[in-house]
Amino acid sequence: MRNLLLFIILLTLPAAAVFGQTTDPYQPVPYVKIKHPEWARRAVMYQINTRAFTKEGTFRAAEKHLPRLRELGVDILWVMPINPIGVKNRKGTLGSPYSVKDYYGVNPEFGTLEDFKHFVAEAHRLGFHVILDWVANHTAWDNPLVAEHPDWYDRDWKGDFRPTPWWDWSDIINLNYSHPGLRKYMTDAMKYWVREADIDGYRCDVAGFVPVDFWNNARKELDQIKPVFMLAEWESRDLHEYAFDMTYGWTWYEKMEQLAQGKAKDLSGLFVYYSWNESSFPKDAIRMIGTSNHDKNAWEGTDVELFGKALPAAIVLSVVGEGMPMVYNGQEAGNPKRLKFFEKDEIVWKESPTGELYKKLFALKHTNSTLLNWGHEATMTLVPNSAPARVFSFVRRNEKDKIFAVMNFSAVPQTVTFKESLYHGQYTEYFSGQPATLDEKTKLVLPPWSYRVYVK
Repeated sequence: MRNLLLFIILLTLPAAAVFGQTTDPYQPVPYVKIKHPEWARRAVMYQINTRAFTKEGTFRAAEKHLPRLRELGVDILWVMPINPIGVKNRKGTLGSPYSVKDYYGVNPEFGTLEDFKHFVAEAHRLGFHVILDWVANHTAWDNPLVAEHPDWYDRDWKGDFRPTPWWDWSDIINLNYSHPGLRKYMTDAMKYWVREADIDGYRCDVAGFVPVDFWNNARKELDQIKPVFMLAEWESRDLHEYAFDMTYGWTWYEKMEQLAQGKAKDLSGLFVYYSWNESSFPKDAIRMIGTSNHDKNAWEGTDVELFGKALPAAIVLSVVGEGMPMVYNGQEAGNPKRLKFFEKDEIVWKESPTGELYKKLFALKHTNSTLLNWGHEATMTLVPNSAPARVFSFVRRNEKDKIFAVMNFSAVPQTVTFKESLYHGQYTEYFSGQPATLDEKTKLVLPPWSYRVYVK
């Protein structure tokens, strides 16, 4: 009788209740399940290559630049790996910071653990947050884990340790995440730096080479200590669900560089990027956008070399378009040289128009609600114009603010008119400070590689 009553009750329940579903299966569910730390909502990121950042190449010397970076408008400091570097099969004299010999140690080239903790504390005092570069995919050949846990490593067809396949990364060997012990070790090491040094998250090297379920759990355990910010060196939406706040906008960089070098016949590459970003990536997924980083600078050239006269316009788009802008150390000084990656190669600091441009743009980002990293309700909307192959124009708007941005991504002057009425209104052109009335009669004359940003 009892079983019959239970059967009747089950028949009367919705299927969702029977099978453990608590929501209507036809209702959309937000893809991003993590909660971004509130301090990242308006944030700008800055990458520090400690070795090149100062003459001394130390944490203590880097501290002296913090007030300058605060004035520039930077919010999150991404510090490249600080761990001791492997000696076996080392590249160059000093080796790559991404060849980690000890996940719990500090490279004496940069200082001590106490020096790093002092750097983080001073950064926090000045209002920054600090994320640390983390290398989970591979280790140095002489990391103690090689002897202690040789089963945690990949092997080639001969049974020997191997670098990451298909790449010339001869100074490292690949880890194998099929082992629970490795997963716990790596998670515990990441938790150590949050607890011990009070860092605020991680930039994770080649994150797509490490299983997503590892990252998902690591994020959960880190958030139990404090709310962290996680950046993946990867371009994939699946990393955003449970693990990462932000992924790389590699495609944006590639398309922008092609335009700057005259290799693109029109703006279709940018259209493709923004279409995929809006249509494929989750609404609250943050993308990192910038015109340089340590890889681009070391192996391909500086932003000055690669973007030439297009650099200011590209920088403007990196800030007023969707995504979190990122500056690689030295860009704000107009650094004209590639920084050697395996040697000491100091940045020469000086005042630069590029630095002033970044400073002005970051002030706008911090005050205009359409430029929030999430929660802006101000998706970029294309404004068609009379020179669609060369002039990029769009509006971002919400109930509070509105921006109309126009950029001539070509080496010839352009005179343009605009279609539709989305851009109409009373504005101030942000860089000149001049008032502007924009309507159906508006005609703009744009010099080569120039830009206008109208705000209201």
